Amino acid sequence: MGGYVGFVGLGSMGGRMAKNLLTKNIRLTVFDNNKEKLLEFKEKGSNVCSSAAELASKCEKIFTMLPNGEDVLSLYTGKEGIMETLQQNTLCVDCSTIDQATSIQLSELVQTKKASFLDAPVSGGVLGAEKATLTFMIGGDSNDIKRAEYLFELMGKNIVHCGKVGSGQVTKLCNNMLLASQMIALAEIMNMGEKLGLDPQVLTSVINSSSGRCWASDTYNPVPGVITGTPTSNNFEPGFTCTLMAKVSFIFLIGLPKMYTQKG
Repeated sequence: MGGYVGFVGLGSMGGRMAKNLLTKNIRLTVFDNNKEKLLEFKEKGSNVCSSAAELASKCEKIFTMLPNGEDVLSLYTGKEGIMETLQQNTLCVDCSTIDQATSIQLSELVQTKKASFLDAPVSGGVLGAEKATLTFMIGGDSNDIKRAEYLFELMGKNIVHCGKVGSGQVTKLCNNMLLASQMIALAEIMNMGEKLGLDPQVLTSVINSSSGRCWASDTYNPVPGVITGTPTSNNFEPGFTCTLMAKVSFIFLIGLPKMYTQKG
């Protein structure tokens, strides 16, 4: 388990995931465009880099967590990007939620440097990232997953091998589309119940002990005050924004028809 572990992208999700890697047995190295985030991690004992290229030159495992596929591709191929200094046998793990085609493209790029790539998007939200209870949906070689298993276990509780590179992204998109429909339905039902005189606490209790129970109802309920620790009970901070869900929906709607076409 020797060598430096790199983490790029210290936002709402990535920052919390990276903090779970701050153990005495891991030499964590980080990069982010946000200087305040870098200072925070430096104060916690991490090595900080001035560019993704600098980080890639030092690390044998590199995790990335960015908002979209364009950002991830730019991080790898842009000026002072990962590809400039990527070392042979490095394992690159992208935890961003992006389209399958970009994940496959990244894997092919990384292989030109005789390095390895896993797509490993996560489910569990900000709370899961903070509590290290995330589910990792991983696409790639099983031997590469084993190389990073101890790191996945520090950040999550479910590590699932979904298939070849790109399979993790498809699994995540399917899951998120189901979540989106659940959140919409739950919000409408809770609103209807309140307008018809029901106590939202009582309604939630019944749903969560009946056939309507789902992750949205028992963990991410949209009614403020019904469940502690949710964004709605904390002035809507932090949380998985509607903008990000719209992004995922767009990837799903645009990307999957292309996949069906490619597969005939």
